[in-house]
Amino acid sequence: MSSPAFLPFFLGASLLTASLTCRTWSSPSSSASPPGFSQFQLLYLGAYLCMVAGDWMQGPYVYALYDAYGFSQRDIAVLFVAGFGSSMVLGPIAGSLADKYGRKKFALLYVAAYVCSCLTKHVNSYWVLMLGRLLGGVSTSLLFSVFDSWMINEHNARGFDPSLLSGTFTKAVFANSVVAIASGLAANAAAAGAPLAPLAGGAWTSDDGKLMVGGATAPFDVAVLVLLCGGAAVANCWGENYGARSDDKGGEAGNLDAIKCGVQAVLRDEKILLTGLVTSLFEGSMYAFVFMWTPALKESAGAEELPFGLIFATFMVCCMAGSQTFGILTGFMEIREVATWTFALATASLAVPALTANPTGVFLAFLVFEFTVGLYFPAMGTLKSAIVPEKMRSTVYNIYRVPLNVIVLGVLLTSMSVSSTFFCCAAMLAAACFLQRRLSALIEADENKAKRTGVDSGAADPAQERQAMLANAEP
Repeated sequence: MSSPAFLPFFLGASLLTASLTCRTWSSPSSSASPPGFSQFQLLYLGAYLCMVAGDWMQGPYVYALYDAYGFSQRDIAVLFVAGFGSSMVLGPIAGSLADKYGRKKFALLYVAAYVCSCLTKHVNSYWVLMLGRLLGGVSTSLLFSVFDSWMINEHNARGFDPSLLSGTFTKAVFANSVVAIASGLAANAAAAGAPLAPLAGGAWTSDDGKLMVGGATAPFDVAVLVLLCGGAAVANCWGENYGARSDDKGGEAGNLDAIKCGVQAVLRDEKILLTGLVTSLFEGSMYAFVFMWTPALKESAGAEELPFGLIFATFMVCCMAGSQTFGILTGFMEIREVATWTFALATASLAVPALTANPTGVFLAFLVFEFTVGLYFPAMGTLKSAIVPEKMRSTVYNIYRVPLNVIVLGVLLTSMSVSSTFFCCAAMLAAACFLQRRLSALIEADENKAKRTGVDSGAADPAQERQAMLANAEP
């Protein structure tokens, strides 16, 4: 496939997304929101998108910076493993602390930890960079747990209908894709502004411990500014909310006790367990895709130079199309059914690069997979909001990330071929599809039982739930 052929795919995906967006946003249901709900969404999305923008700006330049500092491929691999390892080990602890001491506080801790991680990138020292990777791993765990937990709690505390949560998740996924494209462009412009050089000027050397500026360090500086803007929004506009703050006997819950309760909840409740398994299997495959799409396209294209910026933008547009399609599908399908079909389509898409190296076929399969990513996040975000107990939401969300990080470490630490990696991804997605069907059956059985008995089997009465949340509010 020649490089110019990628442009029609980008234009076609953009037109499809624009059409879906117009249809979704012009539907009568899109404007039928209760008073104050749009303001609440803006309150959440304004801060959240700053946080993900700070994350997106760093991604393309982490490896490039380590390489520019002269580290070997093995040293760089260890740095990446350390980041995912810290996320796996420290994530559940951070989640339990957020439930206990407040999600707003830990949203601000995310900002502080990620800013410090960015600042370490200026030091050409392996162990300083290792510290930055450890901080970055913890930050990633907080990003994918604390913000959703705060939003769901606040949504319920304000008395909004739980069915409106899917709309917030849909907008978050759509806007996240837009932010990803804009962040990539901003990071590229920042990196091109000045060459990498020591802070004091002069010729660049690889002497350990030098403070460096410019080049691949510049995107991290821009990320710091964006993260601080998001932190200011959280500090000034968000209220505090909590999960579990006491044990069953009324005493102060310890961190290990909170994690133990979270693990017990996952193991004892089949719905919570299945939700975690399908989450880990899909997101593990997604991270493997992130690592492998570049070598897969390079391998299929041979020696040809590829426009990676345009390819990435096309991926993000397809993700946006998926998020808008989710809003349309939920008009005539249950969200659990959307999730099942999402996993089935994702399985088929990643089976393609496992079976063929045809460049057009592989690229089209990758576009379909990104489309399923856009479907997945609002679907599973909504399902998790209904299934995971509020009192331990951040804890359980981070427990879900333990097997996810095991999968990622497996991809990083093994030397599987591109086709073998995608075969494993397709197998994991097929397993996720099977488990999602079981989860759907359990949810449907609970709903049928509730209809027969006239009792809501899911959340408590909204008024009672709000009273409980207010009782847990910060004194």
